[in-house]
This record gives sequence, structure tokens and C-alpha cells, in this order.
Amino acid sequence: MRPLAWATSISATLLLGVSPALAQLSTPPSSGVKPKTGAAVPARPAAQPPADPANAMTAAQRLALQSDLAWVGQYNGAITGEASARMVNAIKAYQKLKGGEPTGVLNPQERSALADAARRKQEAVGWKIVTDPVTGAKIGLPTKLVPQQASDAGGSKWSSPTGTVQILLARRKEANPTTAALAEREKKEPAGRTVGYTAVKPDFFVLSGAQEQKKFYVRGTFRGDEVRTLTILYDQAMESTLDPVVIAMSSAFAAFPTAAAAPPPRRTVDYGTGLVVSEDGAVVTDREIVDGCLAITIGGFGHADRVADDKAHGLALLRIYGARGLRPLNLAPGSAKSSLDIVGIADPQNQGGGSAVSTVKAQATAQGTSAGSGELSLTPSLGLGFSGAPAMDADSRFTGLALAKQAVVAGATSAVPGTQAVLVSAAVVRDFLTGNGVGLDGKSADAKAATVRVICVRK
Repeated sequence: MRPLAWATSISATLLLGVSPALAQLSTPPSSGVKPKTGAAVPARPAAQPPADPANAMTAAQRLALQSDLAWVGQYNGAITGEASARMVNAIKAYQKLKGGEPTGVLNPQERSALADAARRKQEAVGWKIVTDPVTGAKIGLPTKLVPQQASDAGGSKWSSPTGTVQILLARRKEANPTTAALAEREKKEPAGRTVGYTAVKPDFFVLSGAQEQKKFYVRGTFRGDEVRTLTILYDQAMESTLDPVVIAMSSAFAAFPTAAAAPPPRRTVDYGTGLVVSEDGAVVTDREIVDGCLAITIGGFGHADRVADDKAHGLALLRIYGARGLRPLNLAPGSAKSSLDIVGIADPQNQGGGSAVSTVKAQATAQGTSAGSGELSLTPSLGLGFSGAPAMDADSRFTGLALAKQAVVAGATSAVPGTQAVLVSAAVVRDFLTGNGVGLDGKSADAKAATVRVICVRK
């Protein structure tokens, strides 16, 4: 039998708190070239102390980064969204694994590759956040590994056809429970458990170790007189596949889900990307970026007026006056069926204060969108500053505008606000512009030359 060191590696820091699972959310930061010069895109952003970019990221971005690192086997801590030395060390380990320089700061190409690798891991096991039909608890499941489900009044069980993986969510009533007493009971039941790690907190407990020829992991909590426990059993031969899943399941488990949290307050200064669409200074961008602004500025051109918006699709039309040498993009629609290039300008905190244009890869799918909405889902999500960026197909044709939208993501103790990326189709963008009197006179196929930074200043 293998030693129980695995229990500590997964559990020692993983289970110090319950956190939202944002395994589907990935947000690569970006850097690139100045829109007016067309200079070459640097391979990496300027060197920065690792703590600075981590703290500059939103909590949702850090959650996504920690989750992605966990899925590729480099992070075994609690997915909390907090900047930490553990997260930076995991980034360095990932960079070394991929033959890169261990800076602790992922450049756009590395972040995109990490998100893609994590997504493939999730897809391989069929990762989903589901609601238990008996208790209403939220639980993350590797649905491809445990396709069989059974429920009764005592809870639910998911298992593989041969029993190599078993996931049990149990409920029971108990007078005056404490986590310490619950943990002691779980150590003894069933007989034959060898506990390698124990963590007991006032509101939850964790045990892990070996049970016959399987690994086991138990997380339990209570509310009032109701006790709920999540137990994961899997063959030791499957540890390379299941260990990252256990980390994700731990962070996803919400035994007693609460209502959705309110979205975070808006920033005093917000940065987005805009697309020049006419020679006389029309710019289309994300409506949310320019909502509630005292002043709107287009990088390199000055003040802009907000002249129209499309609330249904999240678009805003801006206009800059007296600008010369604009190179509006040709908006003849392309295809969103292939890999797309999202051309945008990262938030200056994510690129050392720079204002450069850069490109990240994304895939568009209809999953999670309504038929006829004129929108597709984008994976991975957008980095700060990229909302409002044009998406170009493999033939350098315009396929739509990439927007970051607020979404409520099922989390560990409650639903939490996050972001999802959507692609508003070229047809919707064109209809919005022509409906507001914009002549689509763009002839350029150079999306970088037509991309500008949008700056919103609020109170």
C-alpha cells in the first residue's frame, strides 16, 4: 500500500476554508503593442514583483487561476481567490514544467495555455456543478467518471460502473452536534479506515487517508441538528486523475447553499477596449465599461461622448471628434466556428502600466446561450481591459465583439458573482451601428490598428 503522504499534500492547506469553485472561469491577462505605432508585440510583459499582478487581479480571476493550477496538478491549496505565496509558487512550478522561466507571473500565452489545459482536464472527467436532488446541496461532480446515481431520504450516491470511484452525500439528524464529535465518529465508521490527515474547525471538519485499497476523503458540516457529509472513495491507481478532482470538489461543496451575493462595487477608473468603426470617429465598445462615467477618454485621442447604447446586447456607441488618421475595421462578417483571435488592450495594472494591443485565443460555442440571442459563449474568459475587444476569425474577418458579463457562479458556501465571456455577433454589431446612423466605411483588415483603449472615470 502506498504511504499516506498524499493525504497531507491534498488536505493540509486545501481544507482551511470553503470557497467557490470557478473551474469554468479562466481569465488570461494580456499585453501587446501601442495602437498608433503597430510595433511588434513583446513576448512577455515587463518584469513585475509577483505579488503586484496577483493583487491587481479580481477575486474571480484569482479563483480561476488557482482552479486552473489545481486542475493541472500544480496547486493543492484552498481555492479562495486570495493572493498568496502558495499561488505564486504554483505558477513557478507550472512555468518550469513547461520549460519557461519561473517568474511567478504568467504572460498571456502561458495563461491561455494553462486555461486550455485545465479545460481539457475538466472535459475529460465531465466536470459539472450540480444540485443534489435530496438535500439541495451544491456539489461538483466528475460526471463521466460517476455516471450512476441513486438517491433516497438519506442522501445521494454517484459511482462508476465498476465501483472504482464512489461519491456519497449523506444527511442525518443529530442532537447538539459539534465538528470534533462528528470527526471522531467518522474516524471509526466504517471500520478499517486509516486516517492520515485530520482538520477540525468550528464549522467543518476534514478527514483523509486509506480505506482498504482505496483513498478516502470526508468533509462534513452541520446546521442546527442536521449533519451533512461528503465522502469520496477511489482506487489508489486513479490518484493522478482523481487528486485534482478532489481539490475541486472540496472547494465546490456547499452543504447548505445561501442566496447569491451582490456584485462587487464598480471601480473608480475602469478600462476597456473599443473598436473604431468609421473614419469620422465612431467607436463601439462594452456598455458596462462606460456606464455611470463622469468622463470617457479614448487612449491617444482624448474625450469621447456616449451617443447610443443597446441594453439587450451590452453595446455602446462612442464618438471622438477631430481625430485624424483613423483606420476603421472592415466589418464584413466572418465565421465564429473556428478558433478566434481576441484583439484588445489589457488593464494597465495587468501589463505594468502599458497601453499595448495584444491578441489571445478563444473558442466560441452556443453552450449556455439562448437561441436567437445573437451571442455565443467564449472560452476562456476575458482578461481585465479586454471587454469590448473585436474577435477575428482565421481569415482576419470580424466575427463580433467580445464582452465580459456578470454571471452568478455556484460556489462553496453561496452563489458568488463572477464573469463570463460572450461574443456578440458581427450581424448584431452591424445592425446596432447602422441603426444609429454609422456609415460602415471601414476597409482595413488590421484589427490592431482599429483597436483603442476606453477609459471611464467615475465618482
